[in-house]
Amino acid sequence: MAIITTGSHPKALWPGVKAYFGKSYNEKPVVAEKVFDLQTSDKAYEEYVEETGFGLAPRKPEGMGVSYDTDKQGYISRLTNVTYALGAKVTQEAIEDNQYESVAKKKAAKLARSMRQTKETVFANVLNRAFDTNYLGGDGAALISASHPALTGNQSNTLSVQADFSEAAVEDMLTQIRLATDSRGLRINLRGVSLIVAPQGVFDAHRVLSSANQSGTANNDTNAVRDMGLLPGGVIAWDFLSDADAWFIKTDADQGLIRQQRRAYAFTQDNDFDTENACMKATERYAAGWADWRGIWGSSGA
Repeated sequence: MAIITTGSHPKALWPGVKAYFGKSYNEKPVVAEKVFDLQTSDKAYEEYVEETGFGLAPRKPEGMGVSYDTDKQGYISRLTNVTYALGAKVTQEAIEDNQYESVAKKKAAKLARSMRQTKETVFANVLNRAFDTNYLGGDGAALISASHPALTGNQSNTLSVQADFSEAAVEDMLTQIRLATDSRGLRINLRGVSLIVAPQGVFDAHRVLSSANQSGTANNDTNAVRDMGLLPGGVIAWDFLSDADAWFIKTDADQGLIRQQRRAYAFTQDNDFDTENACMKATERYAAGWADWRGIWGSSGA
């Protein structure tokens, strides 16, 4: 069992340390909250069920009866809440003999930092694994796939040919989003919200979305994506994305990427009666996933 003793920080037992470093860097901004939509939870797991609508109305010949259709239940996505926890134990002697009280009291902040980065990692991994068929959604396909099953056949939320990020590729993806349909093949009013890239792509993304004219050309053609306000949420650079070539467009689809919160972050502390060790822990319970894959489009790069 890991316990912080007087031997863990021997320099803290004697005066003379000018400064400590390595534990109080500036924090990364929280990005998961911008990419995933919050859903509260009060059970061990929550299920999100697709409901198909009706198809197109056929022509009714004069004197003939009306054609009838039926809607039905589609695929089911289950998000199971997971508890994440981290703690620390400090001996009474280590607390008594520590000459730097301010350093000793920072352990709660260190736990909070670890929990925060754990959460960012968990949610970023949904996109890091978006093309991986080992991680399937409720419809039996990866999050980003050309083979999402629907009543009208397979549907896609990726480019027909995987492409690196470019102005042309963004326009192709936004066109595909605009032409999206529901499971019955009816057009839906789906719109792009924000562009999500890894740190290596943030400069190109900024140039493409912010340039008054077409990026990287000598002509005077306008930047249609910016002028038409097609990505009002702008660029989201997520440092926890592992693939430098992959990029995504979040849409306004309901029940797309889900940030399911079962229990909020909590820090507690106590002392063990027998050992006198000071015990502290941080816990949080949540789930990361998606229901409607139409909530995000993506490309893995060329």
